[in-house]
Amino acid sequence: MDAPSKIGDRSTSDVVVRLRTLEGRDEWIYCHSDILVEKSKYFADRLSDNWPTCQILDSRNCVEVYCQELDFDHHVNVLRLFYVVIDGSVDDLWNGVKNALGILQVGIQLGCPQIVTACVNYLEAVPWEESEEEEILRIIPGMGSEVEPILARLQPVNLSAIRGIFISTLRFAMSSPPSLMNDLKSSAQEQLEYMVTEDDDSPLLIADDDIKSEVKDCVGRLFSRFNNLLEVYLCEPAESVDEAGKMTLFQSYLADFSWACQLLSKLEIMRVFVNSWVDASDKIVAIMQSSPTVEMIGIKLKVVEVVAKVLESIGYGTVILPTTKRLRMVKIWLPFVRITKPLIDSVMTSDYDSLEFKIDGELWQSLESTFVSILLALPSVKQAEILTEWLENEYIRYPDLTEAFEVLCYRSKVANRRLALIEGGHCAL
Repeated sequence: MDAPSKIGDRSTSDVVVRLRTLEGRDEWIYCHSDILVEKSKYFADRLSDNWPTCQILDSRNCVEVYCQELDFDHHVNVLRLFYVVIDGSVDDLWNGVKNALGILQVGIQLGCPQIVTACVNYLEAVPWEESEEEEILRIIPGMGSEVEPILARLQPVNLSAIRGIFISTLRFAMSSPPSLMNDLKSSAQEQLEYMVTEDDDSPLLIADDDIKSEVKDCVGRLFSRFNNLLEVYLCEPAESVDEAGKMTLFQSYLADFSWACQLLSKLEIMRVFVNSWVDASDKIVAIMQSSPTVEMIGIKLKVVEVVAKVLESIGYGTVILPTTKRLRMVKIWLPFVRITKPLIDSVMTSDYDSLEFKIDGELWQSLESTFVSILLALPSVKQAEILTEWLENEYIRYPDLTEAFEVLCYRSKVANRRLALIEGGHCAL
């Protein structure tokens, strides 16, 4: 039985493949016509009797192949692979994704179906780095149906599948799993928000009434568990509230609420959250006031973050509430905020690790503006009551309601003239 042919074996070679580049690189590779013809349509055509001219080099048929310098090594690798049995039994032929991409391109150019299939199978199966994925997206599209399996992982998921994964992720993200799963839960929350966010690309999911209904149900269940916890706190001695396990659970709920506000705002269904928060506000403040410990100050900070989002929705008309509820929110949370800010400020300047209590200064400013906005939308009598209490309070510096005070004074001074003009206009009609 004849020994298998080997690339570069000059003694048995009957053809020279001359690889050349425009930069002047020129390499002779001694090959065998039977292998070239079997493995490549390009070489089969070049070595057939139908090809008009045939060059002779070193007493052998010569096929010249011109290529770019960047593709030179890939051409050499393809010629070497002609002499390898590619049957799927050996997986380490490609030396990585980048090299396999180069070989695939040459394989398609030279009409090498066996090599193309093997490259596609390899690239379809192995993991890609981000830079490799970008290279694949640059090269593969437009190369034909034979390479389409490579792009299977990059194809958009159908809407039904997206809805299914969104709902499953939503239920997990608003659940109360063991603390060991907090990282997974945070990741789920991030992805949910990403799915409905419009950035350079359209949102992955446009929430319809069914999706919004599911979100509302999840928020309702989250608040139900939170309210149960509030009842437990209110029924137990103050010292038991400071227990680490209970405080951790309380903080977990507040973190979920802070995230939920962002999701609900994007879906334009903040009302369901605001109403639930309004109903629970008295209980939350009662529990916050029951313990002055440093640990509880950390929870109070989280409460402030959620309150800021709730009040912003009310103050700027995203959620429309009746006067009684808006007044109630101001009377509950204005005293809480003005007492809490000095406590947090004092902790941040003390010997304690202030990183835990770090809060964006813009949040305090935004919260102050929101109080002014809500206050100015209340009946003038209620405004006067609140501003009178503010002017007599020792915590007058924050929130600063000077703007609301000035507007009230102006409105009150010109009220008779304004109303007289309105009444006169009605009489004229």
